[in-house]
Amino acid sequence: MSLFERYLTLWVFLCIVAGVALGHLLPGVFHVIGNAEFAHVNLPVAALIWLMIIPMLMKVDFGALGKVRTHWRGIGVTLFINWAVKPFSMAGLGLLFIGYLFRPYLPADQISSYIAGLILLAAAPCTAMVFVWSNLSDGDPDFTLSQVALNDTIMVFAFAPIVGLLLGLSAITIPWNTLLLSVGLYIVVPVIIAQVIRRGALASGGAPALQAILQRIQPVSLLALLSTLVLLFGFQGEQIIRQPLVIALLAVPILIQVYFNAGLAYLLNRWSGEAHCVAAPSALIGASNFFELAVAAAISIFGFSSGAALATVVGVLIEVPVMLTVVRICNSSKGWYEAGLKSSRV
Repeated sequence: MSLFERYLTLWVFLCIVAGVALGHLLPGVFHVIGNAEFAHVNLPVAALIWLMIIPMLMKVDFGALGKVRTHWRGIGVTLFINWAVKPFSMAGLGLLFIGYLFRPYLPADQISSYIAGLILLAAAPCTAMVFVWSNLSDGDPDFTLSQVALNDTIMVFAFAPIVGLLLGLSAITIPWNTLLLSVGLYIVVPVIIAQVIRRGALASGGAPALQAILQRIQPVSLLALLSTLVLLFGFQGEQIIRQPLVIALLAVPILIQVYFNAGLAYLLNRWSGEAHCVAAPSALIGASNFFELAVAAAISIFGFSSGAALATVVGVLIEVPVMLTVVRICNSSKGWYEAGLKSSRV
């Protein structure tokens, strides 16, 4: 894990401070940026999101889809968690905590938007950071790569219908044109661009050439993430100052769903007899989120100043420390996991 990834929570906190301060000092600048839109898409943010997402998607080898059958039980468990459990469990947790238990402590006009942001956060499985989590838990690299490739393929077709269904069930107005535009702009197009660059690099110089390109553009990707967060908090500054407790309250359902989905995936893999080197990354993929896509979609659909955008950013804030605890749990319980496999075989 790089220095930046290890201290992502610190960088996000600094972005909160910088964004809130700049929002108060330079409101005119943020107003101009917020109005730089075309077809409901904020152009500066679209550029930043592409710089974030494309390098991550360049790491994905869709040729790994041919290996899906090798670990079919682990693949099946992760798909079940990612697409049949996580979005729906998050919607339920959002309605319970944000829509009911925490409602008196939150802005009444943002309740539905907060829930929408949580749904967007849970509807897209993580892509890039999964490789880090898998490596830290001694996960099978072939399984991780094939699972990510399959999830990204499914995401192209399933993200919009699942989000639309859950937003509709939550009585949130769905701007379908903007939602579909977000899928095209932040999933389909980046996937195509990333794979064209990836194949070109591999054709010209093989894996070393691809790695060299990734090393050069990775800092740009990280700066784009931080710049997007500064912009978001610049627009969210007044709301955060009025109610600083909102970030902690939004973190509660996110934390619960991470541990719930990771634990369920881990146990289902143990029950199915899958090896620990598959179960650990399966649990980690099942728990983590593609927060870059969630942030982009929230901004496109609900705007910079929305509760949805803030809710997705809370996911960024707690991603690293929470997922590191999941890695630690998987590693420390390896003996217990493998003892259960042996007893089931006897």
